[in-house]
Amino acid sequence: MTQADASVPVPLLDLRAQHAAIRDAVMPAVQAVIDRQQFIMGPEVAELETAIARLSGTRHAIACASGTDALLFPLMALDLRPDDEVITPAFTFFATAGMVHYTGGRPVFVDIEPDSFNVSPEAVEAAITPRTRAIVAVHLFGQMAAMERLLAIAGRHGIPVIEDAAQAIGARRRIDGEWRIAGQLGWAGTLSFFPTKNLGAWGDGGMMLTNDDALAVRLRRLRTHGGLTKYYHDEVGTNSRLDTVQAALLLGKLPFLAGWGAARRERAAWYTARFAGHPEVIPPAVDPANEHIFHQYTIRVPQRDALARHLAERGIGSAVYYPLSLHLQACFAYLGYKTGSLPQAESATARVLSLPVYPELTEAQQQRVVDAVLEFYAGRNRDERG
Repeated sequence: MTQADASVPVPLLDLRAQHAAIRDAVMPAVQAVIDRQQFIMGPEVAELETAIARLSGTRHAIACASGTDALLFPLMALDLRPDDEVITPAFTFFATAGMVHYTGGRPVFVDIEPDSFNVSPEAVEAAITPRTRAIVAVHLFGQMAAMERLLAIAGRHGIPVIEDAAQAIGARRRIDGEWRIAGQLGWAGTLSFFPTKNLGAWGDGGMMLTNDDALAVRLRRLRTHGGLTKYYHDEVGTNSRLDTVQAALLLGKLPFLAGWGAARRERAAWYTARFAGHPEVIPPAVDPANEHIFHQYTIRVPQRDALARHLAERGIGSAVYYPLSLHLQACFAYLGYKTGSLPQAESATARVLSLPVYPELTEAQQQRVVDAVLEFYAGRNRDERG
């Protein structure tokens, strides 16, 4: 194996390496927008919507300014009232629940499955009340939640499901013998093009997905101040348009997405083989029904914070997604959750650590990561033995 220079950092994500590899493919499209000077709702936006709808297997894809806004507008379309409840996992990025609160609803947090980090269908069903208006299913870290089970639960209660696929563009799950795509199955689906995502823009960007024609019309209306005709407004919306430059860039990147996903799976499998059987390092579990895209490669370990410091001292990037479960955030104290309310989510926040897994990561760099992790626990065990 080629030895990586131990003095050269191994970043958590190397966007400069990605850009160097695809620069010639994306820059002409971006330059064309600059030359044309049509920066708002240029033709590339509609082209990207068509391409993402095709990728996701949906009738409609509606671009917007961020992944957070992609969650905002379907929740606005529910016309939530103060006592309306929306069920969401407690272990996820803040926007998932923040937008429920922002649109006037009440987040109801439920626990996760300990292996997949995704929402527990049993916990969802137990949380349903007559006030439940929707379920938000998050496909965390690039792996789809058990949508067939969640949809069955939602169907029995007549509740729509919103898929938060911000981290899972192109992820697949085999349901009844057929591959289904993240964002395809719910009443609405959401994507994020934040720069660090598997398909990332040069700034914020998002996309809403749906097969519901009436919902698609309303989402398009809400993103442009509540009207489809300039200066005429059917309702109060806001300004949430995807810039044409970002759309052109994303169109240029899109042909690389499948290969990037395959490369991430290869690197994840390489890590997992090296960590297999380790008494303290638990690799991420992949549901056999899923094709994971590994937006993150997240291990569970004891002494997580000390390990992160150990890696940082060796120039190796890592990150904690997420250090505090949403039900324990100060802004949601009014909901009355306490420590111990959702034990699996709380356990995850104490033990998860994400390691570098981007497509440009070399085997030598991965070996440095693995060696550093194993070194940490070998040293800890020596210290304990005295």
